[in-house]
Amino acid sequence: MSHLDHRLLRQLGRTVSGFGFALALGMLSPALAERVVTDQLGKQVTLPDHISRAVVLQHQTLNIAVQLDAQDQIVGVLDEWKKQLGAGFARLDPGIEKLAMPGGLTKVNIEELLALKPDVVFVTNYAPEEMRQQIEAVGLPVVAISLLDVPPEEAVKQSPSVKNEAEAYDKGFKDGVHLIAEVFGKDAAGEALIKAATESRALVAERLADLPEQDRVRAYMANPELTTYGSGKYTGLMMQRAGALNVAAATIKGYKQVTMEEIIGWNPQVIFVQDRYPEVVGEIKADAAWAPIDAVKNDRVWLMPEYAKAWGYPMPEAMALGELWMAKTLYPERFKDIDMEARADAYYKEFYRVPYKP
Repeated sequence: MSHLDHRLLRQLGRTVSGFGFALALGMLSPALAERVVTDQLGKQVTLPDHISRAVVLQHQTLNIAVQLDAQDQIVGVLDEWKKQLGAGFARLDPGIEKLAMPGGLTKVNIEELLALKPDVVFVTNYAPEEMRQQIEAVGLPVVAISLLDVPPEEAVKQSPSVKNEAEAYDKGFKDGVHLIAEVFGKDAAGEALIKAATESRALVAERLADLPEQDRVRAYMANPELTTYGSGKYTGLMMQRAGALNVAAATIKGYKQVTMEEIIGWNPQVIFVQDRYPEVVGEIKADAAWAPIDAVKNDRVWLMPEYAKAWGYPMPEAMALGELWMAKTLYPERFKDIDMEARADAYYKEFYRVPYKP
């Protein structure tokens, strides 16, 4: 029975004889059981007790849901999943290419969404309010995920103001994973994922504890079309924990397009490129405009591995593996005993249920 059916029967129960009828109806039909969760915008959302048909219009939530082994409960995904997660994600979520795509991060096709009869719709925290209202108006519950602990007035922004990035992302990540796991009924898997994501942090911190601030490597995250991440995004926090300095953080906030002049002025010693944007590495090396930059002159433009998701939002594998990979890449002598391939393979087998390398 769909959430719409639940809603109609609840309204019928209230109309006929109030609370008594609704309670009796719930006792007769366990399928009508409900629960209330609070999303990461602070909004209370009423859900069916069991979710069997979810639509996920945010790639971060989709990535986490697959790691929770909840993919069989997903019937629709965002239209940009391949761009946002990379084409290789289909190996980790077999069958995703056959799923419906009724919308994206900031838009939705209500007719296509309704045809899927979802129990819940996940959206990003910065989905437009009118998009949420469209979905809610047809009786579908909406759960917003931000993976960031900030006040509601900031949580709705794509680039919110963050006072303490480490605290906001650590708590926001844990709260977000707990919420996604709770919705899908995967609480134990959620706890395991959080533990795996945070247990290597102490190792990195210990081995970089005596690294002088002035010796930190100046790093830049190169995305397509000269976009990058400044302050207030997990990318900078990832760099910080790995012993690097995000050169863009001092002058820009959030996710933004910058100029070549700004990048030349920052003169990063290292340029990182996310696995989902491999073409950017070739563009940088082929474009003479990048030639004066130290990272290019010294051939230190690095394509990151699939698991090192240096996104604006924290992903479990980025925390469990990516921060360690970045630290080892920047300071190999301090991490020469760490076998990243073995660690990645163990992680993938546990949470993606496939080996790291096919």
